[in-house]
Amino acid sequence: MASTLPRLPIFQALKKHDGQSTAVIHGLSGRTFTYGELVNDVAAAKDKLQRNAGGKSTAGERISFLVENGYDYVVTLLSILAAHAIAVPLSPTFPAHELRYIIDQSESLMLLSSEKFQAKADEILKEDMETSPINYKQEKIMMGKTDDYVTLEDPTSDEGGMMLYTSGTTNRPKGVLLPQDVLTAQSQSLLKAWDYSSEDVLLHVLPLHHIHGTVNALLTPLFVGSTIEFQFPFNATAAWERLAAPFLPNPDPAKKPITFLTVVPTIYTRLLASHQSLSPELQAATKTALHPSNMRLNISGSAALPTPVKSAWTELSGGNVLLERYGMTEVGMALSCGLSFADRVDGSVGWPLPFVQARLVDTETGDIIQEGEEIDPTTGSERHGEIQLRGPTIFREYWRNPEATTKEFTEDADGQGKWFKTGDVAVRRMVDRAGKSAQHWAHGPLYFIQGRKSADIIKTGGEKVSALEIEREMLSLPQVSEVAVVGLPSEAWGQKVAAVVMLSEMGKTAGRGGKPWGAMDMRRGLKELLANYKIPQEMKVVEHIPRNAMGKINKKQLVKEIWGEPMEKVGNGTVGKANGAIMVPNGSV
Repeated sequence: MASTLPRLPIFQALKKHDGQSTAVIHGLSGRTFTYGELVNDVAAAKDKLQRNAGGKSTAGERISFLVENGYDYVVTLLSILAAHAIAVPLSPTFPAHELRYIIDQSESLMLLSSEKFQAKADEILKEDMETSPINYKQEKIMMGKTDDYVTLEDPTSDEGGMMLYTSGTTNRPKGVLLPQDVLTAQSQSLLKAWDYSSEDVLLHVLPLHHIHGTVNALLTPLFVGSTIEFQFPFNATAAWERLAAPFLPNPDPAKKPITFLTVVPTIYTRLLASHQSLSPELQAATKTALHPSNMRLNISGSAALPTPVKSAWTELSGGNVLLERYGMTEVGMALSCGLSFADRVDGSVGWPLPFVQARLVDTETGDIIQEGEEIDPTTGSERHGEIQLRGPTIFREYWRNPEATTKEFTEDADGQGKWFKTGDVAVRRMVDRAGKSAQHWAHGPLYFIQGRKSADIIKTGGEKVSALEIEREMLSLPQVSEVAVVGLPSEAWGQKVAAVVMLSEMGKTAGRGGKPWGAMDMRRGLKELLANYKIPQEMKVVEHIPRNAMGKINKKQLVKEIWGEPMEKVGNGTVGKANGAIMVPNGSV
């Protein structure tokens, strides 16, 4: 009996690809799966999923799943979309109680688990089962080849999609509903901007419960028939060996050159740090692998890219420039630099992507900052504005949370729809050499992210300071390995700038008399790089700055852990009750 898939854009695309071309490679085992196998297995898994619903329609139902990165994950995700259900990918690194919260909050119909995570699934389902009103079904995923001929049929519902959970900072994580049409629009936007092709081979080292790993690095390349090679969890040496494989003296013919790499800044940092430990043969091969003639596109996102990392990558790769972009769970990718190297401007995330409308709303006045109005005529300074977005790539709602949904959208009198308030602040400026390529969307003033409205914009002595700008400059100092710049309460300044620093090996002995590099050394080092009011007044050295899977730092939590609350005055400065970190008074050198 022939199986069917709904005639949705993603399945129409999969059916059109050469059935013999490679869709997925499992890096560790080297197993390969073709597009023909993928289509058959998705259809079979969809049928099995619907049978396991016990006669209940799966349309619009949430289905949570715990599956390792690889072919089974791809089949599971697509089969849920094919069943017109809402896929809720779970991270196996989360503790059981957090995953249980997601399952409960999403009101999932069932939890699917691969054999590898069966024990984790059992643990999740044991939690408070007697009080749960939800009927869970646990199902092992067994993928296999089938000779059935898969046909496309008209979709019977428009309720399918994906739901990702935000990494809640002050509140519990929220479910971000991304319907099928939104996922399609996000992929189509990236296809136009980044020129994915069936010739691309993408090395996938990202977690798959985030937008970056699922839309940018999975759904979009599947639309055009690229090959996706999974190598997860990330290991720097293994990644270097894979990149080098086609360019060694005796190359493995099965290993094609990697043409597409999209990762977070911390991965580029780890790759750069480990490169010198490779053998001379591997070093030479990896440099060839990264050269623009082989690596078509290398993208950095999900966190700010330090300029020194960008520069070091360009040098190592023989001229390849990292492309920066801006996105978030609710909107997919919204802004991006262009494919032309001239359109990859340091510190900028570029222009609104195809199909995306973007605007800046002045954080002081609430006025829309029109093009040409980026400079305040009174003060001569750049106007900071919140990025607001609308268009077909924007999420539909926070699941079962109408209050939060209403709060994050704002009406527009033009009648063309609501704008999503991102909470991120940027400035816009023209850059002479940029915006002149053939990419029609990449023109006009570029966006420069200043940080989160709440955590990264520091108001000190009447001036607005971008924590991200200070972090970029501090990371250019050889004494600094990692840094997080935060704002602390101050009676004198409103807020004062402070830095949490991990020292490099040089920094541990770079201070006077061979002591560790300290606050005074920091201020001297930054004096020529930053205006005085931007230089941190306080510095705390730590052994580790905690980050999540996407390389992001929860700054509110970091401040609480290091300085505690409240702050109290001590002489000219302040001292945190938690650990006695002393403030360097403003103006000291």
